[in-house]
Amino acid sequence: MDNRFVTVGLFALLATLWGFSFPAIDVGLESLEPVLFAAFRYDVAAVLLLAYAVTRTRRWRPADRANLAAVLAGGVFLVAGNALLFVGQQTVPSGVAAIMQSLVPIVTSLWALAILPEERVSPVGAVGILLGFLGVGLIVRPDPSNLLGADGVGRLLVLGQVVSVSLGGVLVQRAEPTLDRAALSGWSMLVGGLLLHAGSLAVGESLAFPATVRAQVAVGYLGVFATAVAFFIYFTLLEVRGALETSLVAYLVPVVATVAGVFLLDESITPLTIVGFLVVFAGFVVLKRRELADLVADVRRPTRG
Repeated sequence: MDNRFVTVGLFALLATLWGFSFPAIDVGLESLEPVLFAAFRYDVAAVLLLAYAVTRTRRWRPADRANLAAVLAGGVFLVAGNALLFVGQQTVPSGVAAIMQSLVPIVTSLWALAILPEERVSPVGAVGILLGFLGVGLIVRPDPSNLLGADGVGRLLVLGQVVSVSLGGVLVQRAEPTLDRAALSGWSMLVGGLLLHAGSLAVGESLAFPATVRAQVAVGYLGVFATAVAFFIYFTLLEVRGALETSLVAYLVPVVATVAGVFLLDESITPLTIVGFLVVFAGFVVLKRRELADLVADVRRPTRG
C-alpha cells in the first residue's frame, strides 16, 4: 500500500480523535468540575505514556537541565494551561472552541519570533499574522458593553489557552530535550496533572471522581484516545511528514468538532464564525507560503518503486 494513503489515514484519524475531544469535554462538564476534569484527563494519559516509556524506551528519565526544563515547560504551559479550555467551554460551544485552536500555528510563530533567535518574519509574513488575529477577532467578537459576560469571558479563556500551549511548544523546542517523546509527554502530563489538582483544590472544586457513566466515558476517551493514542499518531506523522504538514491538522480538527457538536450536542455555529476560521487559515497560508509551496511540490513529486 502507498505510504501516502497510510499518512492520509493517520492524519484523518488524528483529526477525528482531537475533533471529538471538544464535544467530549462538553459532556464531561455536565457533572465534573472543569479544572478537576482536566486533571483526570492527564492523569490517565500520564500513566499510559510513562508505563510505555519505562518498559519500551531507554531514555525515559529527565536527569539533565535541558530535559527538566522541557518537562517543566510542557507541564506548565502545554498541559496545565489547558485548564483554561475546560473552564472556557462551560460557556463556549465546542465547535467555536475548536475553531479558535486554528490560531495555534500563528501564535506559535509569534512566540518563536520573540524567543528563538533564528526565527525571522518578512513584511508579507507579518500580513499573515495580522490576518490571523483579524480572523480570531471575528470568532471572538468581543462586546465592549459586555466584556465580562459569560460567553465573552469564556472565549477569552480559550484564547488564553491557545497562547499558553503555543508558548509551551516553543519553550520545549528551545530546551532541546533528548528524552524519548513518550517519556517527555508522560512526565509533562504528570507535572501538569499535579498542577491541575493543586489548582482544583485552590479554587475549591469538589474532589469527587465522576459518578455518571457519561462523565467516566468522557474522561476515558480524553485520557486514552484523544491524548495517549493521539500522541503516538501525532509523533508518527511528525517523523514521516514533518512539522509543517502535521500542523495542518489544526485546520481539520475544527471541522470534525463542529460537525460533531452540531449532530451530537445540537450546537450551532454562526456564519461569521466560519468566516473568521477561513481568515485565520488564510493568514496561516500567507505566513507559511514558502513552506507550503515546498510541501505541494513534494506531494506532486512521483514516488519510486
